[in-house]
Amino acid sequence: MADPIDELRATLAATPPAPWELEPYLAKVRNAAYTVTDADVERLRTVGLSEDEIFEQTVAAAIDEGLRRLDAALRVIG
Repeated sequence: MADPIDELRATLAATPPAPWELEPYLAKVRNAAYTVTDADVERLRTVGLSEDEIFEQTVAAAIDEGLRRLDAALRVIG
């Protein structure tokens, strides 16, 4: 059985780069996800991004940030 963390890293590596229009939103996802609103997503849709693209990039940003925090914690306790 594959290591779930390795699977997350592989999924993240296979995700295409985010369009530049998503960068402010993805920074919000990484740093203050609890503040993301429907209005944030709607703004992205109005510039032509699909819901699937927004969702995939949101999940990728959340995985990336989670792994960054996990790696930092492992460095501290390891």
